[in-house]
Amino acid sequence: MTTSSYRLAAVGILTILWTGTGINTADPTNSGLWACRPAPRCGNEIYNPLEQCCDYGVLRPLNQTRLCGPSCTFWPCFELCCPDSYGPQKMYVVRLKVRGAKSQCLSSPISRFCAK
Repeated sequence: MTTSSYRLAAVGILTILWTGTGINTADPTNSGLWACRPAPRCGNEIYNPLEQCCDYGVLRPLNQTRLCGPSCTFWPCFELCCPDSYGPQKMYVVRLKVRGAKSQCLSSPISRFCAK
């Protein structure tokens, strides 16, 4: 066999394999078996979950940090800043947000305690 025969055979085999997969290379508008999901929304805004998160209706960059108490930082996309005690010496604890649930300070697992 010549090189062109091998190429033709390879194209033929790939065509046979692709025939049953739902992939249609001739018509890109045909969805076939493509999985379409609605774009994530935060309120009325569409966002990219690889770059942003929706934190209680506010779009935030994934790498944003904020203060929890006077000297502790946390990631609002992944953690909660929760008061641990009230009074003159307030204590704070950082808790993990549970994916797929509306996280709350009392029920979320503890990530770390913030020093005074």
